[in-house]
Amino acid sequence: MSLQDELTAVERNLDDLVRSVGRLETQVGAGLEIRRVRSDTDHLRESLALLKQSATSGPQAGRQAVPVEMVTVSDAPYDATLWADAEDEGLGSRTGHAP
Repeated sequence: MSLQDELTAVERNLDDLVRSVGRLETQVGAGLEIRRVRSDTDHLRESLALLKQSATSGPQAGRQAVPVEMVTVSDAPYDATLWADAEDEGLGSRTGHAP
């Protein structure tokens, strides 16, 4: 099946779901639970519309490639003088105690 065929099939199934929820609402009444289900079907319909829009405008539409820069980190030990004045709650102090 092509992408367009798949999207059309999903749209038909969603239409069937909306009709079923409508029939269910007439049987159980308009309570909180059925309103939530109705809201969920509305969200599905909106999401499907967005999906169809992005699918028909191309596979990479709306997506921008972010360049990834590789950074090489040397295995050589750091210069100890970099940490000479650093203190992390006493760990970097010469005495080993917090000031």
